[in-house]
Amino acid sequence: MRLAEQARSIFAELGYTVEGTGPEFRAERAWKVVHVNTVLEDDELPTASSGQFHCFVAEPDDADTLEEKLTRTEPSYEWAIIVVDGDDYQVERAPPGPRVSA
Repeated sequence: MRLAEQARSIFAELGYTVEGTGPEFRAERAWKVVHVNTVLEDDELPTASSGQFHCFVAEPDDADTLEEKLTRTEPSYEWAIIVVDGDDYQVERAPPGPRVSA
């Protein structure tokens, strides 16, 4: 559950209102609602009907596999991956978005 807590903290620091208590939650700021998943149950990606923006939070060992799956699947929503390593994190976005570090 530590990964979910870190994800909530990251989104709160970025000015989002965070709703939900499990490994999947919703973060909202102004007009943008992001569906955040820290665990992929049954190894299935969310459907487009569950929102336009999705952010997956992963540990470094899982990030490459997750990115490969998202790239291969080509979901109809915009997605990003936050890789959490201790107290640091890096945001990786699907092309054409930029990669940023914090």
